Amino acid sequence: MTVTLRQANSHDLDALYRLEQVAFSGDRFSRRQLWHLLNRAHAVTLVAERKDAAEGNQRLLGYGILLFRRGSRRARLYSFCVHPEGRGRGLGRRLLVALEAEARVREAEVLGLEVRADNAVALGLYRRMGFYPERWLGDYYVDGCGGWQMAKPLEVFLEAAPRRAG
Repeated sequence: MTVTLRQANSHDLDALYRLEQVAFSGDRFSRRQLWHLLNRAHAVTLVAERKDAAEGNQRLLGYGILLFRRGSRRARLYSFCVHPEGRGRGLGRRLLVALEAEARVREAEVLGLEVRADNAVALGLYRRMGFYPERWLGDYYVDGCGGWQMAKPLEVFLEAAPRRAG
């Protein structure tokens, strides 16, 4: 099994919608919201895709959506999920590293996110990846669960200016 990361496109809409249904019990995106994020929003969506050579098919095992606001140096990890079949294999970490790189390319200085307080696996991943809690969000999710707003400072990698002969 080989997993590749790539930028999502509008052909991924059905697979993203199915992944939402499997990965989340509530606070899911509708097809219309996903379409907007793929086609209209100031966003980047990366997908983790399994290519199964024996079966000749492809399957999305995860995705992450970054939102950018014009004039802001803060990117937001708007949604992030890994299919249950892809968990425990480092896929979440790999996807998060790629999303951070996308944010750096766009010169974001901070990557922020919100996470459910009862999602110990996600909280652990974010902490290991250098995110810290910024503030508590009481009664944040539709079912009344609280959450944490977390952030991570990013180093922006700018190309060196060409040296002038003197």
